[in-house]
Amino acid sequence: MRSTSPASCALRPWRSLTRSVAKRSAICTASIRPCASTAGRRCSRDPPVADAVLICTQDRMHYDPAVKALALGYHVLLEKPMSNDPGECVRLGQYAERTDRVFAICHVLRYTPFFSTIKRLLDEGRIGDPVTIDLIENVGYWHQAHSFVRGNWRRADESNPMILAKSCHDLDILVWLAGADCDTLSSFGGLRHFTEENAPPGAPYRCLDGCPVSDECPYYAPDIYLNNEDKVSERILRGAISHDTSEEGVLEALRTGPYGRCVYRCDNDVVDHQVVAMEFSNGITATFTMTAFTTDGGRTLKIMGTRGQLRAHMAKNTIEISDFKTGRVETIDLQSTGLNHGGGDRGIMRDFTRLVRGGGRRSQPVLGGRLGSEPYDGVRGRAVKAFAQGDTDSGFDGIR
Repeated sequence: MRSTSPASCALRPWRSLTRSVAKRSAICTASIRPCASTAGRRCSRDPPVADAVLICTQDRMHYDPAVKALALGYHVLLEKPMSNDPGECVRLGQYAERTDRVFAICHVLRYTPFFSTIKRLLDEGRIGDPVTIDLIENVGYWHQAHSFVRGNWRRADESNPMILAKSCHDLDILVWLAGADCDTLSSFGGLRHFTEENAPPGAPYRCLDGCPVSDECPYYAPDIYLNNEDKVSERILRGAISHDTSEEGVLEALRTGPYGRCVYRCDNDVVDHQVVAMEFSNGITATFTMTAFTTDGGRTLKIMGTRGQLRAHMAKNTIEISDFKTGRVETIDLQSTGLNHGGGDRGIMRDFTRLVRGGGRRSQPVLGGRLGSEPYDGVRGRAVKAFAQGDTDSGFDGIR
């Protein structure tokens, strides 16, 4: 949903999907940007022109449009995170409850075939009672460089800390899989590599200004945007940095725009690695690792239970279940969904429109088991993130 980050590489499919849904279900996809556009101002003060709105503004531009949309009677699908202010999360949840509107947050991983299958297997008791969960978010070296060193999410004061901007999906999934609230946690990490101190001798401000280590630096911008072996990613990245996606257009963007900067000469401050250890109220413990320093992106997961273990690889769409008693190993190969957050974008849109059509009532099961209780899940999740990022002034005195 964001045009500047491969974290939202489903930009074009998502837009085509929302246009299709709007045609069928009278969903208004206009963003309500406070004082940002004529369409936004018109939508925020006129009588409702549709059943629902999708609010897809940048991280720190969510609260006001969401409040206005709910006040006008719209059902709301709000891009994550709800807000970087815990108080605003609480107020949004309360406001949605009072207005009796569908209010959903785009935590799309719950709606992927990958994670919904894992949740079903746990609920069926396939590995007994879950005891320990280990989740790793492999951001990928090029993704970190694009979005969180050179890009829009590089600074916490302009967007959000990494744990909220990127890893809110993962903490949400951990709460969902554990099936309980997080009681205690500890977290540590930092910005280790992408700093001025690690710049190679003689490295210029821009890669194209005669970088002396261009042949060996994995973050050399022309290699990421013009010589990427993954042509799908390369095409998406080109469109993220320039409207002109020809080679010359991309080179011009690298000469003049933020994405051509040396990764060691940027003004980034978000972490490039972080670990969170969590204990849930039902006794389950979990660890989450976010790291920039991987070849491929995607998430890997291991869940250890009393009767077996489950291992899963999201990028490969495979789930492996081992049974302690029989020694049997079952491998589930899910159909690849390509982009669209592993199919989660389509899943959440399907369930959201289904709920809107029913006036907020579930006529069929909701895939993520989430829509309709969003405000409370979102507040609880934001509390987890507040503690994970060391936000002791968050306004939460405990995670319950």
